[in-house]
Amino acid sequence: MSNIKNSFMLRAIELSIESVNSNGGPFGCVIVKNQKIIAEGNNQVTNLNDPTAHAEIVAIRKASSTINNFNLEGTQMYTSCEPCPMCLSAIYWSHIDKIFYGNTRVDAANIGFDDNHIYEELNKELTLRMIPMEQINKSDAIKAFEKWNLKSDKIKY
Repeated sequence: MSNIKNSFMLRAIELSIESVNSNGGPFGCVIVKNQKIIAEGNNQVTNLNDPTAHAEIVAIRKASSTINNFNLEGTQMYTSCEPCPMCLSAIYWSHIDKIFYGNTRVDAANIGFDDNHIYEELNKELTLRMIPMEQINKSDAIKAFEKWNLKSDKIKY
């Protein structure tokens, strides 16, 4: 691995250790554009009482704010652990080009961060999932979609 990649990953790992030291989860992340860190994040779930405040999500939010764009094409993510399903979805939505990771999801499961049940749930039919889902008010809800579909100046993402 090149020295520059190594330094970015070492910074993500440093953030994960800092997170543990400040009562957060053991996860850290940096986002890089043009060989420069544009955002850093560490796990803030317990500090913010926000279940979505994973290191990757925190970093994505900061990167988008830094470049004033929701599209992060041209960036790479260095994260101390393989992203969970939520973070992986956010990475795809933000169009990050590549992910470098340290620990695996198996390593995370071994210390109590097991996301396997989520991976399994995503493969199930809606009616078989642990959290019940029920469609209601579609005729009302569809109105926003119809309006969006007709909008000529929409910003696609």
